[in-house]
Amino acid sequence: MSLLVLASSVGAGVRRRWDRAVSAGEAGMATAEYAIVTLAAVAFAGLLLAILRGGEVREMLLGLIREALSR
Repeated sequence: MSLLVLASSVGAGVRRRWDRAVSAGEAGMATAEYAIVTLAAVAFAGLLLAILRGGEVREMLLGLIREALSR
């Protein structure tokens, strides 16, 4: 199978799926889902940052790192 024929068949399949998604009213769902996941990741990163800035947690992590490096 030549590359041109393969690209043509792949393109036709993508076009059919796109047409089906648009007709079903789902065009843009992926973008919205990516936005929600990105916001959740940023919120989680903020939470981790707040936790790690605390003195107890920081000292515990530094102690673990020091112990691991001293072995």
